[in-house]
Amino acid sequence: MPAFSTTRRVEFGDTDMAGIMHFANFFRFMEVAETDFLHTLGISVSWREDGVKWGFPRVSVACDYQKPARFEDVLTITVTVERIGTKSVSYRFDFHNQREEPVAVGRITTVFCRTGGPDHLESVEIPAELRAKLDGRAV
Repeated sequence: MPAFSTTRRVEFGDTDMAGIMHFANFFRFMEVAETDFLHTLGISVSWREDGVKWGFPRVSVACDYQKPARFEDVLTITVTVERIGTKSVSYRFDFHNQREEPVAVGRITTVFCRTGGPDHLESVEIPAELRAKLDGRAV
């Protein structure tokens, strides 16, 4: 599957007193990029269908920082599907600033789940149609 890219500006509220983006906000930016990517495929991170709530909760997240992102930087976030397992999807997020310098590399692993009630969350196999969209085989 080809990579997907989106951009996002570092806002004042994303930064610390030195004007550098707070490390935790990279995770928010990754989540927005993932949602944008999934929307291009006609799916979402979470949805209801036939009375069942479906979604991709996170089971692992990480980010390695290479260069500070600063207030008003415009970051390009490139999303790549690294792996599609039976029940999981792993993404890579490459952050670059407007000078095309690498800023960070993040990763998220999600598991496809259904919710049957407030205390019931069950991982299930990713359906073939959804898998085809995620790996770029869908028409």
